[in-house]
Amino acid sequence: MSIMSAIALYGIIWFMTMFLVLPFRGKSQGEAGEVVPGTPSSAPSDAQMWRKIKLVTAIATVTFIIAAGIIISEVITFDMIERLTRRT
Repeated sequence: MSIMSAIALYGIIWFMTMFLVLPFRGKSQGEAGEVVPGTPSSAPSDAQMWRKIKLVTAIATVTFIIAAGIIISEVITFDMIERLTRRT
C-alpha cells in the first residue's frame, strides 16, 4: 500500500466514523429549553465537537490499523474478492 493509498483510506475511515458518531448524545436547543434567537429549535445546544473529534480519531486509528494490517499481510486479496463475487 502506498502512502497516498494509506492517507486516502484513513480519511475515508475517519469521515465515515464522524458521520456515525455525530448524532450520538445530542441534545437540541428545544429539549434544553434555551433556543438562541435566529436558530431553529432543532439545532444542537452543545455539540461537544472536540470530544467527538477525539473519539472519532481514536476509533478511526484503530480501524485503520486493522484494515491496513489486513491489506498489507494479504489475508484478503483482490483476487479472493473477485472470485467470491464473480457471476457465472
